Amino acid sequence: MVPIYQEVFLSHIVTIQFSKAGKIYDFDAGALELAAGDHVIVETERGAGVGQVVKPPVRKEAGAAGSLTLVKRKATPEDMATVARIAQKEQEAYRFCVDRIMERSMPMKLVRVEYQFDSSKAVFFFTADGRVDFRDLVKDLAHSFHTRIEMRQIGVRDEAKMTGGIAICGRELCCSSFLREFQPVSVKMAKEQNLALNPNKISGQCGRLLCCLDYEYETYCCLRKNFPKSGKRVRTVNAVGVVDKVNILTGNITLKLDDNKIITIKRDEILGDGAPITVSEASAIQSPAQTPQRTRERRPERRPEQRRKQEKTSLETYNNQADSAAKSVPTPPVLRENPIATAPPAAAKTGQPRKKHRSRKHGHRKPSDNSTPTPPSGA
Repeated sequence: MVPIYQEVFLSHIVTIQFSKAGKIYDFDAGALELAAGDHVIVETERGAGVGQVVKPPVRKEAGAAGSLTLVKRKATPEDMATVARIAQKEQEAYRFCVDRIMERSMPMKLVRVEYQFDSSKAVFFFTADGRVDFRDLVKDLAHSFHTRIEMRQIGVRDEAKMTGGIAICGRELCCSSFLREFQPVSVKMAKEQNLALNPNKISGQCGRLLCCLDYEYETYCCLRKNFPKSGKRVRTVNAVGVVDKVNILTGNITLKLDDNKIITIKRDEILGDGAPITVSEASAIQSPAQTPQRTRERRPERRPEQRRKQEKTSLETYNNQADSAAKSVPTPPVLRENPIATAPPAAAKTGQPRKKHRSRKHGHRKPSDNSTPTPPSGA
């Protein structure tokens, strides 16, 4: 049998960015020979645009490329001259929009204006604390520039990225130089790196936490596993104390001894986490063999005569108290007993419980035992 060879089609995938430190996108370079730094014309969702090659083309299978947009062509000198004219138009549109915002006293701040390569659309980026009604502003801009106007609200971190500047470290802002995407930053990262929780020192130009706090956070977490935690009691050859501070970069550990003395040691000098019992604690906690047995003091036994004398005295005291209490209580008057009222019922005499007759009708009394029975009418 003749073997069947399947031809594998490869495509050139190129990575392009549209602004410095902006997001990168993949395009199909086709048959173009491109290198890093070249400017190309591509078609985007917003229209035609000029991008810069970040990475040279890489050969991949056609299935991996998917439905990538094909790069139109390389940028010519005429295209670069058009980009320069567009940059000038953006500055004019920026000044015009700022004047209109100040005239209308609108609560918003214009950050940047971007034109499409074919000048079919202008995007105005602004910041504001809440929602802004800019319908009249859009009418003025459209009437002046005769193009489509889009107003887009952004955050403070995006504002710092577009504006740029110098950070507190003396270098250009990370977000405007090389950082393409913002990562979440928390105060926990500053605590882990033993930084002072001063907002002026750990905040950037945007007013948020510094992005560089995320760079070494994982490294600090890995190195801290080899050091004891703050507040833990450790022992060395010559001292025993509690860990007060830990410097991960230098490897120094600050100990606070029992006599409030502060010393600095290295990580290798720690012998163990559990500290031995101090001299003061050893004197307070003695072994059972060294602890003197405390004998119980017994009271002297009383003689029988003393016991009888005490019992007699207590009995006389009790009788005297009872007599005085009886005299103080008034005697109630004596009432004559009524033989009729105090006579017990017949059932109490005989000792038998009184029976209840449910068949007895209302108004008919049961004849007593002492009464003579009534003879029948027929007798």
